[in-house]
Amino acid sequence: MTVWIVVSILLVVLSPLAWLRPSRHQSGRMALRMEARRIGLAMQLAPQEWPHWLGQEPPNPCAQYHRPRRGTQPACWSYWQKSPGLWVNQWQELCDDQVLLNHFEKLPGNVYKVEADKQMIALYWGEKGETAVLQHIDTTLKALA
Repeated sequence: MTVWIVVSILLVVLSPLAWLRPSRHQSGRMALRMEARRIGLAMQLAPQEWPHWLGQEPPNPCAQYHRPRRGTQPACWSYWQKSPGLWVNQWQELCDDQVLLNHFEKLPGNVYKVEADKQMIALYWGEKGETAVLQHIDTTLKALA
């Protein structure tokens, strides 16, 4: 009887330690973020005001992968992926820039937004997929920077 009481107490004491272990989903995200850091991509969680017309509800805050821009007067733009392969601006007008579309077609369907301002180019991603997706994201950001 004493053995069962001791075992029960040990289980009660040690059970919270199992809660501290990250889930498979969290472990997968951490692995993607470490791989992104290894290949030179900067990442942060950024809060966003998402448009109501997006087909899928993006997370808030969302993972933002970014690179600094080059050039003296780079073009500023912002496009959302309304549905996989369909890129629109803030007025829901289709992207007609073929250079951008050639790069956007390599991105996964869970990239919500790509924007470029004077200082950096940023991509908002749902962080689902293999590490090979990071290579496409890195290539796209390098090409558009």
